[in-house]
Amino acid sequence: MESLMQMSVHAPVDPEETMEPIGERIQELAAVRPHQTALIDDRSSVSWRELVCLTNRIANRLRVEGLKEGDTVALLSENRFEAVAVYLATLVAGGCVVPLSGMASGGSLALMVNDCAARFLFVSEKNLPLLDAMAGKLDQLTAAGCISLDTDDEGLNGLNQWLGQTGSEARPAQVTLDHPFNIIYSSGTTGTPKGILHDYRFRQRQMVRMSRFGLDGNAVNLVSTPLYSNTTLVSVLPTLFNGGTLILMARFDARRFLELAEHHRVTHAMLVPVQYQRILADPEFDRFDLSAFQLKLCTSAPLRAEVIRDALARWPGNIREVYGLTEGGISTCLDCAAHPDKWDSVGVPTEGAEVRVIDDQGNELPRGETGEIVGRAISMMRGYVNRDDQTRSMLWTSPDGLVFYRSGDMGRVDEDGFVYILDRRKDMIISGGFNIYAVDLENVLLAHPAVADAAVIGTPSEQWGETPLGLVVLKPRSEGGDISEAELLDWANAQLGKAQRMAAIEFRAELPRSSIGKVLKRELRADWRKR
Repeated sequence: MESLMQMSVHAPVDPEETMEPIGERIQELAAVRPHQTALIDDRSSVSWRELVCLTNRIANRLRVEGLKEGDTVALLSENRFEAVAVYLATLVAGGCVVPLSGMASGGSLALMVNDCAARFLFVSEKNLPLLDAMAGKLDQLTAAGCISLDTDDEGLNGLNQWLGQTGSEARPAQVTLDHPFNIIYSSGTTGTPKGILHDYRFRQRQMVRMSRFGLDGNAVNLVSTPLYSNTTLVSVLPTLFNGGTLILMARFDARRFLELAEHHRVTHAMLVPVQYQRILADPEFDRFDLSAFQLKLCTSAPLRAEVIRDALARWPGNIREVYGLTEGGISTCLDCAAHPDKWDSVGVPTEGAEVRVIDDQGNELPRGETGEIVGRAISMMRGYVNRDDQTRSMLWTSPDGLVFYRSGDMGRVDEDGFVYILDRRKDMIISGGFNIYAVDLENVLLAHPAVADAAVIGTPSEQWGETPLGLVVLKPRSEGGDISEAELLDWANAQLGKAQRMAAIEFRAELPRSSIGKVLKRELRADWRKR
């Protein structure tokens, strides 16, 4: 694997910029607020002193076992105290964290572990079957480098046994803004997953920006999305850096979310659109005291205007919708309370960010025209690990010589500078030579009172090349979900342009979604092709 330190840097560099590494910062927090609660998970409540003590012990043991500056440490776990300690310990020891998805297959996970040349892998009991599925597929990682976060297992050290008598003295590594911080892998459902390398510059700038939303030492942040997702880290890292409190959910449940929010007087949460819908749909929602909420964040997909309206009316605190890539480069934010006329957008570029729109030939388009969104910002990845060609293919260089990241999203920028997302470029439907954006059709379907969820995909057509197919989840009959496929098709097509009309609608019990709530259209297309 190429040296992580030598990978390209695309973010603007400020020679006067200074830093305080998070590994050093948490030592201060353990000293100044030792008894304050750092995090609460399903099993325990942990003070800052206890968190940093375990963090330092793990870091010191990693060094004894040979971890060098820049080495990678993989983590395969649900949200829990020990997982946060491993994450922080890797940084304290000067390593690079690689959080892995428990939703991936064993074969895909083995590809990720090999790709990043992980020296160690920490795995929770729940994910041990995935470790078994990696057997015989790992190039470098040995059994000695695999540690269970739970009790000892056959041939696998448990965390306590592995730590032994290791001390908790603080020895945070001396790192720079250019040092690798973490590698976030894509889902890996189509071919070899890509590892997105973030350095300390990326994370520090992101933490500073998010701290302005109140993610400070007084924040109580309820975390219900997985730690391997950049969505989660965007709010978790500034909360930790500033000495706030994390409430960790190992698995999202709408009722449990409400119970935890009331009990712990939660002030902040990063949620994805489907979570908003499920929380607000809970029949007991209005009886919970959510008055401590200051701000709710939303990302991963645009939040529908009717959901924003409902949340602002019934749920204390503002909503800020955040749009960006795990790779960085593109960063917008919508203050929902301040801009009720822009709820269909994802806001305006954040401080230090710039968004442009280009056509298929890479020419910049004027405001109001639709094309691919490209952006640059103060936080931009170093590149894809071991994927120089794919890193280069993501770049667009402006006529004035600035490097932008291509988003793969089709959209436009209005006259006020607000950004609108229409579709993924690869999901755009081309029918009879016309570009059809699935979101336009989905919004029509979702406006029907019988519809709970909807997605539109393109299917092959001899006459048109592609034609739209609507896949719909109805509400229960008791809530008005009483309509036939033919009736809904006629209703929707009557509101669409001639070139947009769907060929058919099919009802589904549910739509496949990723762990952060995105509809998996590739699975919908694959299911359709199997017929």
